[in-house]
Parts: sequence; C-alpha cells; structure tokens
Amino acid sequence: MREETRERPTQGDRRLRTRAALLEAAARGLSRFGYGNLVLEQVAKEAGYTRGALYHQFKDKQDLTRAVSEWVLETWDQEVGRFVEQESDPVAALLTLARGHAVFCRRDIARVAIALRLEFSGQDHPVGRTVEEGYEALITHCAGLIEAGREAGTIPPGPPARAVALAFVGALEGTVIALAGQAEHDELLAARTAAGVLGLDPLAVTRP
Repeated sequence: MREETRERPTQGDRRLRTRAALLEAAARGLSRFGYGNLVLEQVAKEAGYTRGALYHQFKDKQDLTRAVSEWVLETWDQEVGRFVEQESDPVAALLTLARGHAVFCRRDIARVAIALRLEFSGQDHPVGRTVEEGYEALITHCAGLIEAGREAGTIPPGPPARAVALAFVGALEGTVIALAGQAEHDELLAARTAAGVLGLDPLAVTRP
C-alpha cells in the first residue's frame, strides 16, 4: 500500500501559527504587566520568534494590543458566548455566562480586558476604546437578557436593566479575580453571585 504523504504547511498556515503564538504571548504579558510595561522583544522571545517576526505581523505595540483584545473577545465567544446563545431561557443564559466566564478566567489571557480597562480608564486612547467597545457589548447583551427575564417573569423587577447588568458583570469579575487559583469553587460561586445580583435565590438556581 502506498503511504499517505503529509502536506507541508503553506506560508499562510505558518503565518497564522506565528500570529496565534504572538497574540497569546502578548496576552499573557498584558495580563501580568499592563500595556505601559509590555516589552515587544520579550513577547517575541516568549512566543519563540524574533522581534522582526513580530513586526512583520504587527505595526507597533498599539496594533498588537488591539489585535490581542479582539482575539480574546473572539476566544471568549467560542468558549463561552456560543453556549450562552444556545440557552432559550434568559436566566439559564445568564447563569451559563457566569459559569463559563469563571472557567474562561482560569486562563491568564482572560485578565487582559480587566487590566487594560483599569490602565486606560478616563483616557481617550485607541486601545482603551477597543476594550470599552467589547465591554459595552457585553453589558448591552446582559441587559437584554435581564429585560427578557423580567418579561417572562423569571427575573423579579428592580433597578433599571442596565444598572443590574453593570452590577452583574462587576460582581462576576470581582468574584473570579478573588477566587483565582481555586478552580474547585470558582464556577459555583460565580453562578451564585450572579443569581444574587439578579434578585434570585442563589441556592435554588445553582444546585447541581
């Protein structure tokens, strides 16, 4: 029998592999050190490439950071958002989001958005605007689910949906940050925190 021959990676494949490695290394660097202290030479070294390879993919640190922000959002959509969209019940969707976000935040790349939002708070900067756009999209989506839950009678009335959405996301972020490294508890407690903000009984909606 003739042995099957493996196809060699194309130039496009190699470029995508290089880009993915640089994005992940930059995400780790941004999570740990922030934008101001990010050193591109170190990013390239950690990814296993030269600084020239990095500049072949990205114009500068700003271009790289905006690409990282977009990449993290796309990764979140694939690992969390798509499961949220599969839930027809608003409460189930919000609790799925809380649980999924807790699991997602076990990865160091997940802290990029929080780190950049804090660093660029109150500044009119392209990186800050990119991060805020993603954050605003999440708030708007959560507010829509809260309104739908109230219309269905599964979420009790209360403060404006946007205010609850802001509290929901803020409480969720605070919980997963505080529970970093405690994977045996983070998912359950994130769901209970989310349920409490929504005005639901945390134990009733988060039992296995």
